[in-house]
Amino acid sequence: MPTGHELLTQPSDEVTPLRRMLKRFFPFYCALVAIVTFGYALYDPYIIDGDAVAYMDIGDLIRAHTWPGIVNGYWHPLYPALLALGHTLFHSNRFNELHAYYLVNYAIFLLQMVAIVLFTDSIVKLRDASAPVASVLSTSKGIQSFLLDQTVMRYVGLALLVIASQRELSLGRVRPDALLQALILFGLTALLTYLRTSLLRHAALMGLVFGFAYLTKSFAFVLTLGSILVLILFRWIYQRRPLFRSIAPAAIAFVCFALIAGPYVAALTKQKGRLNFGDSGALNYAWFVGGTEKMHLEPWQTDKFGSAEVHLKHPEKQLMASPGIYSYEAEPYGTYPAWFDTTFFNDTIKPHTAIKGEIKRGSRNVVLVFRYILNHPEPAVLLALFFLLGAGITFGWRPTTNAFWLVPLGMGAAMWVIYGTVNIEERYVTVGYLAIVLTLFAMLTGVSGRLSLNVRALATAILLFFAVLEPVESLRTVADLRRQVSVLHLKAGWDNPHVFDAAQALGNLGVKPGDPIACIGWRGCLYDHYWARVAGVRILTEVYVPDASADGFLETLPNREQAIATLRATGDKVLVGYFNEARMTGRTPATEGWQQLGESHLYAFPLNLPPGASTHPAPIGPNPSLSSEQ
Repeated sequence: MPTGHELLTQPSDEVTPLRRMLKRFFPFYCALVAIVTFGYALYDPYIIDGDAVAYMDIGDLIRAHTWPGIVNGYWHPLYPALLALGHTLFHSNRFNELHAYYLVNYAIFLLQMVAIVLFTDSIVKLRDASAPVASVLSTSKGIQSFLLDQTVMRYVGLALLVIASQRELSLGRVRPDALLQALILFGLTALLTYLRTSLLRHAALMGLVFGFAYLTKSFAFVLTLGSILVLILFRWIYQRRPLFRSIAPAAIAFVCFALIAGPYVAALTKQKGRLNFGDSGALNYAWFVGGTEKMHLEPWQTDKFGSAEVHLKHPEKQLMASPGIYSYEAEPYGTYPAWFDTTFFNDTIKPHTAIKGEIKRGSRNVVLVFRYILNHPEPAVLLALFFLLGAGITFGWRPTTNAFWLVPLGMGAAMWVIYGTVNIEERYVTVGYLAIVLTLFAMLTGVSGRLSLNVRALATAILLFFAVLEPVESLRTVADLRRQVSVLHLKAGWDNPHVFDAAQALGNLGVKPGDPIACIGWRGCLYDHYWARVAGVRILTEVYVPDASADGFLETLPNREQAIATLRATGDKVLVGYFNEARMTGRTPATEGWQQLGESHLYAFPLNLPPGASTHPAPIGPNPSLSSEQ
């Protein structure tokens, strides 16, 4: 492994047939990746959850210019704005809006392609600009040169992006993580470009891009402050600039960030009555680390506060204690208000450091880190292969060495650490993974004499094979998804007949768009309530089931008659739950009166409906009563 005193240069400038071929083939490779990934926009299966519905609801509020409902302490508005744009461009209604949202995600994927190419370019250019001139000095081990050039790094970056789009950033997931990843990569590109050129416009661009990243997710606020600090330290320590001249571009970046993020921070601050940048981080710390109850916390439940300080301003209204029945009528927006803006019912929860919780959660997150690495073995295998071929890796970190890798690798690791203190999910940390892995590839070196040009060409050919293999494998996956769509007679991958049948069956039952309803069970309430959005109804009351299954709970429901009377008093039209149809015979007290919604696992119990309504399948197709304006 090279030391800080060994000379590092850029790869050989000799133009070989392979390098010429790589440059000429690159536009066609980009087209291949884009075309194959478009197949996912057509055939990726239905993967909608409660998070997705919240973003869609905010998108509706943006289209309706209902600004008070858009300011949300948990979900930020940029991704919903793109969903709203897609909804408008494709003239969607709720029976086909998922098609528009999948295409929005595809456009975001194309944006990620641009971001990953620019990011790899910025790493290589900073690396090569920081390398001493090869003719100045040589060492006893020979002249150290970097293994991969700019073009090869582009292929590697796009191949890894294709893998991520299949595994954790699927186009079928209506979530902002892919957009956040693109913006973070753009922001890091601007940071690295500034460190290479010292042009203030790149520092300003970094601030602007990170401002839009903050409007996507509040996580970017912490990342922005970290990036500004890194800019100052790297300029001062490694590039030997005076401290004042290092602080000036950082100040410019912060001002530009504030121009974009500031208005939303001000709106949140006004809404919450305190300085506020978003409460998602604090709430997740309280839930996952501090042991605070996540759902249906009441002011008198001090045993469920965990390590947090809890002073709820407007908690959920408990209508009944056994079973637990809760009203969400105080929140005027959202299909399922309890998850539309969870900061509303949990305002104010202040987390405190929980050492035991940190240890317990930290050990769990370590397991998740290893699981993520095992789920992405390709980079580790390739790096091991290059080491066997004779490559090395540089970790020069002293100010006199080429320490280009410190910034991108350090920022990638910082993202893992930030999430690792609370909750690691694959979709959260993929951008950090890409920053780390791509930097490691850029750090690969070889010594002339030990690593010949033929071996360098072999390494390049291996990476080209890897890069082409990934979209080809994606093409096979897309073909299989298309076959499944055809076999199941679906309109597209996003089509889910059970969801749309259930929504139409609610209409047949007499439930109209805008009507309030109640729900029971984790699956029918929190996890997947897209059926309620398609039907245009709002879930304003919940019969809380502590575990995931509502089947057994329904059979042992305490105070059944009183619970039904309580629900009817709310004015809700029906009570809906997700049940195992084998148990819903209608011949037991627990199942009597429940009606299946179409062919789905959803069942409705009439509360305030005229008798005699039928829930059997309605004709397939859009319900004209559910226009795009509802």
